[in-house]
Amino acid sequence: MPSLKEIKNRIVSVNSTRKITSAMKMVASSKLHHAQQMIENMLPYENTLERILKTFLASEVDAHTIFSEARDVKKVALVVYSSNSSLCGGYNANIIKMMNNVVDEYKNTIGKENIIIYPIGRKVAEQAKKNGLQCAGDYTVLAEKPAISQCIDIANELCEKYASGEIDKVELIYHHFKSAGSQILQRRTFLPIDLDYDIGADNDRDLRLKSVTPAMQEYLRNKVKEEIKDAERAIPLNDNFIVEPDMETVLQALIPQYANLMIYTALLDSNASEHAARMVAMQTATDNADELLRELNLQFNKSRQQAITNELLDIVGGSVNN
Repeated sequence: MPSLKEIKNRIVSVNSTRKITSAMKMVASSKLHHAQQMIENMLPYENTLERILKTFLASEVDAHTIFSEARDVKKVALVVYSSNSSLCGGYNANIIKMMNNVVDEYKNTIGKENIIIYPIGRKVAEQAKKNGLQCAGDYTVLAEKPAISQCIDIANELCEKYASGEIDKVELIYHHFKSAGSQILQRRTFLPIDLDYDIGADNDRDLRLKSVTPAMQEYLRNKVKEEIKDAERAIPLNDNFIVEPDMETVLQALIPQYANLMIYTALLDSNASEHAARMVAMQTATDNADELLRELNLQFNKSRQQAITNELLDIVGGSVNN
């Protein structure tokens, strides 16, 4: 049985850890609030642009572009989003696992040397180098501070390589932020433009939720079917387009904007998911520390009471003997 001093030292140690996890949870909560605001500000522009481009490509017979035509895949690029730091539960592990699965899938058909990784985040960059994969650059800063300018550079580079035939397909691997307690691992085709992907399919984010409680976590775990809510359906845009000055000019203006937005949206989703995962992990760690402190305090009180009882027995025994 541990001594009183050992138990007391452990209580002090757990208390210090609890202070750290509690502080990290509050910091992650603050960053999550900021990330949610960034997504909320971007959503109206994203929805309108996606609807215009996809409706236009789907409705106009002559609206052909190299970026919407699928071709045989001989070389593929994967844009993978992770974090730069740990302590966010299974966030990075899930991303790395999916990346490895996708790499294995393509490796069997086109070979490992024809796979290029665009690692946004230090964790996925380290894993890609460890696996001997070809990395296109260093984007660790982007994972900490999302910036539209760097996203535009990445999107332009990918579009140029796709147009020139250097790359035949581009995929995004990231966490889609659904709520503070739920982040969904996503694998989405970036190029060619996926016309079958439902317009606004990712608009299921709950941007009002700022905290995670044990009751809510239990609800999310046991939730099988979501409630069907009556909502007003968006009126589709008129498919009778008048194109000015010409179709090629319009597509050349829309497609780069859409590509930039997809990279930036995935980055914001990934960033919000990281902070949400860290907040949940730190909340769980704090709750575990509270439980451990209760057990240690109980053990400390029992040991102290036992030590006092033994001392009293020694005193009583000594007086009887005398």
